[in-house]
Amino acid sequence: MPALGRARKTKTKAKATAPRRRVTPRWVKPVAIGAGALLLVGGVTTGSMTLWKNLSYATAAAHVHERIVAATASFGLVVNDVLVEGRGETPREDIFAALAVARGTPMLDIDPAAARERIEELPWVKTAVVERQLPDTIFVRLVERVPLALWQKDGKLALVDSDGRVLTRDNLSRFRDLPIVIGDDAPRAARTILGLLAAEPDLYRRIESLTYVSARRWDVHLAGDIEVQLPETDPGRAWARLAETDRREQLLARDISVVDMRLPDRLTVRLAHPPADAPKPGKKGKSA
Repeated sequence: MPALGRARKTKTKAKATAPRRRVTPRWVKPVAIGAGALLLVGGVTTGSMTLWKNLSYATAAAHVHERIVAATASFGLVVNDVLVEGRGETPREDIFAALAVARGTPMLDIDPAAARERIEELPWVKTAVVERQLPDTIFVRLVERVPLALWQKDGKLALVDSDGRVLTRDNLSRFRDLPIVIGDDAPRAARTILGLLAAEPDLYRRIESLTYVSARRWDVHLAGDIEVQLPETDPGRAWARLAETDRREQLLARDISVVDMRLPDRLTVRLAHPPADAPKPGKKGKSA
């Protein structure tokens, strides 16, 4: 029995003194890469100070930059991944072309501000953020433009946003529920008028297109082939008056083609099919 006890004690002691395996935290590698890169940069900068005596400022600065980029790239600071957030309509290949990066591009050879400017020139992009996330990732955050209307010009359609910017002329069928605006300056003025008209949702849903007349006022074309001529001044008030009249008298359910609201104190209606004996507009009927 004593011998068994000693064996158990010896086994316990051996287990207690066995060395433990150390696990390296995940943050150690990028920190080590960054520290090593900083040491290389410091060495390159120190070794390049003699250039300032013999070269111009711009030439010496460019030379130092090239050596720093090469040194950090050799230490692993190169592009291995590009992360994009907020992309819905912008083609992926357009973003990569604007970034002008490829796998293996040195991280310090990328100018985030210049890349952001190029991305913001893409049709769908309203704003962009470009960041270098060391050691090897480029991060892009997009805010894309929101379609507002279809712009008709010379018989062709284009999708525009609230700033009047053309987003695309292709694959427009999925935007067919948007109103159509017509006129050279219609895209820039569309946001204001559509905001006013949206205040009457029931009437707004009947809109098929709007024509910007002489860049001053709007004619609104409703379903049922009815044209509403809005005034240049305070069109929102006229639109609200039309909506109230329609709720009270079902005006738009009648056989009419034009509702003229250009005068502030009256509403004039033109019939779609006037009686045969009705006098023509602008002419007086014969006296008996």
